[in-house]
Amino acid sequence: MGLRERKKQKTRIALIDAALDLFLTHGYDITTVDQIAAAVDVSPRTFFRYFASKEEVVLSPCHDGQEIFESELATRPADESPYQAVTGAMRTALATMRDGDPATVDRFVKVGRLMEETPSLIAGQMCLIAQGERRLAEEVARRRGTGVDDLHTQFVVSVLTTINRVLLEHGPDDLSLLLERMERILAVAERCLRPDWDR
Repeated sequence: MGLRERKKQKTRIALIDAALDLFLTHGYDITTVDQIAAAVDVSPRTFFRYFASKEEVVLSPCHDGQEIFESELATRPADESPYQAVTGAMRTALATMRDGDPATVDRFVKVGRLMEETPSLIAGQMCLIAQGERRLAEEVARRRGTGVDDLHTQFVVSVLTTINRVLLEHGPDDLSLLLERMERILAVAERCLRPDWDR
């Protein structure tokens, strides 16, 4: 990453951190884009070069997490079944975030608190989840050699998304504990599913 890109990334992260702190301190609805920009010493116009709205800045850590997962999924071996590929990518993505910058985990925790305090954000979060699930369906269909409308493919996707939702039910306060929780969930799934159920 060149100097220009590093500076842009630094500004983006600063805007996210300032926004999350202001939202949690003063409330999402009351906080303005002008206040977020001022906290980072940039103009509101600069804010809108990075984010289309306050909602987008809140959801950006979740979007970044999805990108890490999807990047890991794209590198999984072609001969893995959909279940093996997705769960392997989940393990690696969580471990990558756990072993990276502690501020990343802190942002996820703050987003979780905001979601609990601000019901108006839930629709945006559900939209982001739905977009991720559509991309997951495309990858599962590709690995199974079917279309996304194939009933078996849809069932595989529904099992995988359910595992993810159960995993994230209690939020990512501690990614090591989240990884342990994932292994327990996957152990339950593997006891319940017959071999090659996803092929």
